[in-house]
Amino acid sequence: MRYILLFVCRSCLKNLYLYLNLSFVNEKLRCSCTIADNSLPLHKTKNEMQNMNSKTAARTKILFICLGNICRSPAAHAVFQKKIDDRGLSERFEVDSAGIGNWHVGQLPDRRMREHGARRGYQVNHHARQFQTSDFKHFDRVVVMDEDNYRIITSKASSDEEVGKVVRMADFFTSHPRATSVPDPYYGGAEDFELALDLIEDGVEGMLKEMGEE
Repeated sequence: MRYILLFVCRSCLKNLYLYLNLSFVNEKLRCSCTIADNSLPLHKTKNEMQNMNSKTAARTKILFICLGNICRSPAAHAVFQKKIDDRGLSERFEVDSAGIGNWHVGQLPDRRMREHGARRGYQVNHHARQFQTSDFKHFDRVVVMDEDNYRIITSKASSDEEVGKVVRMADFFTSHPRATSVPDPYYGGAEDFELALDLIEDGVEGMLKEMGEE
């Protein structure tokens, strides 16, 4: 198999290096631009590229799901991201969120969830996207917020293995043992957004504990 690698000078985009075989990439390529401060070594050895790929493959990939991807799932995404950042675990995970419907694709999360999240130190700023069946192949765990989410997402699975990747956030609650879901706060008030965040924080802590990342 042959590859095309394109190298572009960051400072002036003057020099393009086109290599048709990966065996050549162990040579050090530098732009001949005279702006030395902005010139970069534009090379990666085979081993470096393989190491980068293996690190990416080794990450645990987690996808949070709710109905529209503007309230609960982007909040879960933000909470999980902050928890792993604070623990120095960011390189071990890939985190994303998506919605079942396409009503809000491209939009920021609901303003109320962003505001309530910010008060707790979370950046709830994911742009909404719709769940795709290809997500089953990419992600190791698909975390849904309620029973309707679970029913719809598992109905899209093409194998028992894919069904097995789908879990409920409520499965990881410890401080709210009677709760069976993260209720949608969209039509509620401030207290509903606070409850959703309380439950999400509980679930995320439970997930990390279950994965041995307390």
